Amino acid sequence: MPSFDSSRGRFRLADRHIAVFAHLLDKEAPPAELQYSLGELQQIGLVGPQGELNPLLRELLTTIAQPVVMIQSEVTGPHGPLNHGVIVGQDTVFSHDGWPGEEESEYVPIEPRTLVWELARQVRLQRDDKLEESEISGISEITTTMGALDAVFATLEKNSGDADALKGEALAALGDASGLPEPELSAFVELVMSLNSTWRITAAWDGRPGTDSMRSIAVWDCARHGYWERVEPAEPIQEGQIGPDSTLRIVRTGAGDIWDRVADLLPDKADLRIKQA
Repeated sequence: MPSFDSSRGRFRLADRHIAVFAHLLDKEAPPAELQYSLGELQQIGLVGPQGELNPLLRELLTTIAQPVVMIQSEVTGPHGPLNHGVIVGQDTVFSHDGWPGEEESEYVPIEPRTLVWELARQVRLQRDDKLEESEISGISEITTTMGALDAVFATLEKNSGDADALKGEALAALGDASGLPEPELSAFVELVMSLNSTWRITAAWDGRPGTDSMRSIAVWDCARHGYWERVEPAEPIQEGQIGPDSTLRIVRTGAGDIWDRVADLLPDKADLRIKQA
């Protein structure tokens, strides 16, 4: 069920509610499959009986309808994938957060100068200067295949119990297929077993000819083993591009360097097609 908090200008909306707004902005009646969603919005007062839009929606809908930069934060953890992000408009910036098991996302206006902080919050990027030494501290890079990663995940999904036993089963399942020698082989399994989450942030915009219009970064949050950037497959990944034989390369990366990489995802004014005020 959608809802809103007028005191803070925040809204809980599903994609189907955004679709209703799009039709109403175009002076169109929402199709039959969106009538229930329209009724929900009318019930809470965001849409009037004749399709009038509540003035509280003005900044949000203007930002969504005329974005300058769209940023998506895709986070996969124990609850499955979640989509967050930030929409940068000409005058306003809105952050949106998903929630496990919920259809709606929460849209909240933020100050533009806090954008990088907001992206870091969405993926839970934290300082790593207090990480303890681990058994894989001497390893800074691992190169294997996506098939090897799938094999470890498959082993972990089928089994539960003692961590040492699980690690042994995963190592046995990999065999020589990973192409990794020791100690990298054991380190790779240890990293997969310790994953808090994997995430990627993608920024896209209408770029000037000859310039990039999209940038991405993909990271493994491996808890006490720190952050590892997934360098290969290189982002952005297209559907159908990755197979079991595709190279997987991860590189240990400090939180400070990742912060800089996230900041570098944002375009400069010269990258944008539109004229800035």
